[in-house]
Amino acid sequence: MKSRTLLSSVALAGALTLTACSTGTGVSLEGAGPDGKILYAAIAGEPDQLDPQKTSSYFAFEVLENVFDTLVQPNENLEMQPALAESWEVSDDQLTWTFQLREGVTFHDGSAFTSEDVLYSLNRIIDQELANAWRLSAVESITAPDDFTVEITVTRPTPNLLSSLGGFKGMAIVEEDNAESGDITTKPIGTGPFSLIDYTTGDSIELAANEDYWGGAPEIGGVTFSFLSEGNTAIAALKSGEVHWTDSIPAQQVAGLEGTAEVDLGIVPSTDYWYLALNENSSPYDDVRVRQAIGYAIDRDAIAQVTSYGTAEVNQLAIPKQSAWYTEYNKYSTDLDKAQSLLDDAGVGPLELDLLATSDYPETVTAAQVIADNLEPLGITVSIRQPDFATWLDEQNTGNFDMLMMGWLGNIDPDDFYYAQHHSNGSSNAQGYSNPEVDDLLDAGRAETDTDKRQELYAQAATIIADEASYLYLYNPSVIQAWSPELDGYEARGDRAVRFKDVSFSE
Repeated sequence: MKSRTLLSSVALAGALTLTACSTGTGVSLEGAGPDGKILYAAIAGEPDQLDPQKTSSYFAFEVLENVFDTLVQPNENLEMQPALAESWEVSDDQLTWTFQLREGVTFHDGSAFTSEDVLYSLNRIIDQELANAWRLSAVESITAPDDFTVEITVTRPTPNLLSSLGGFKGMAIVEEDNAESGDITTKPIGTGPFSLIDYTTGDSIELAANEDYWGGAPEIGGVTFSFLSEGNTAIAALKSGEVHWTDSIPAQQVAGLEGTAEVDLGIVPSTDYWYLALNENSSPYDDVRVRQAIGYAIDRDAIAQVTSYGTAEVNQLAIPKQSAWYTEYNKYSTDLDKAQSLLDDAGVGPLELDLLATSDYPETVTAAQVIADNLEPLGITVSIRQPDFATWLDEQNTGNFDMLMMGWLGNIDPDDFYYAQHHSNGSSNAQGYSNPEVDDLLDAGRAETDTDKRQELYAQAATIIADEASYLYLYNPSVIQAWSPELDGYEARGDRAVRFKDVSFSE
């Protein structure tokens, strides 16, 4: 066990009070920060937990982006830059990556960061088969020659290793005692620019600036995240000055916010995608013709319009147009005659379809209503379920659905868009898709170092995946965020990383 230097406790003053917030149970932590102004941020939902390696909730990552670090991290152009690792090199055979770690970095509890923390964190993901273990599937061994050197040996060339290690905070470096005790789920200890000092369930999370942050202390004193799912309330709070930043913004309100002096609006293309998945482990959705029929029946333009009011880009594959990895694909024009013909060929008559959406992501519920209307002429009656996201995850993971809608976030490398979701052994292949040809293409793409050849491999795989309707892709959304004009230094990012380390308030 490492020795610890206990930090003196300095309470952050003030708590955001809004009618949409509810009182919950508080979890207070010791922490310290400079006497700067507190930034109040309204996010659209509450994290399911705060263990970065176990959560899959975007609401959690909005907070944890500011609490934890990874070995490397993407800049605004999604190029990997040094973070806890200040440099790295790759052996001539592409099988050994050597990372030099920063010295003098400490966790929020005062314990020193060393190579042991990297070994523990990455091995925890692998050994416990956590959600992101697939990102490290090529890793043969992780060793630490000394306190500030880590060597990762891979079984094959791995051109996407940097993006796998640092593409998002699901690969964060955690503190062993914090993780092993279970405290990390509500009282996480990281090395990031802010430390968690209070978590009131159902209400808010308070962070204090880390004066000892290796990248320099933040200028603001801390961040308070409040959970405001009602977008109109969040926007009203932003305009009134009760909050300084929010991404809880109904798409229909974007036009009214553009060009106003009251708020600064950020809209950038994202690397996310939204999709439908049919459960191939049950009949009749194990028949590709049935899945394709639904693909021809849905109206993607209408779905994108009602969910994003023109801010999203309709796409029948995962990777957005602005990416260098984009592949053109337009097979599924809305064609009810074609859809009916496929159902007839499959010998499928009227159906009752269970569609799993979630109240925590209102766009899934709105889209589900359009989809129900789209499928009704085919004799398919859609029953829409909309549990909270934690329940949604349980239902997905146990296969208790006919069709579900969700988004996939945090993508950088093409492997991020396809492997976990569509490889036969993929960790997020809840729909049960399996095609040996696709497996071979995805495996080859992971090892191919020639960019042109790699792009061709993923283009082939993506086309087959869409042809066989493993996912029915819908659209790539934009990142939509708004903040107070007095907030300087903030930029909306295509990877949705919410970083407050470099922001300040204008005088």
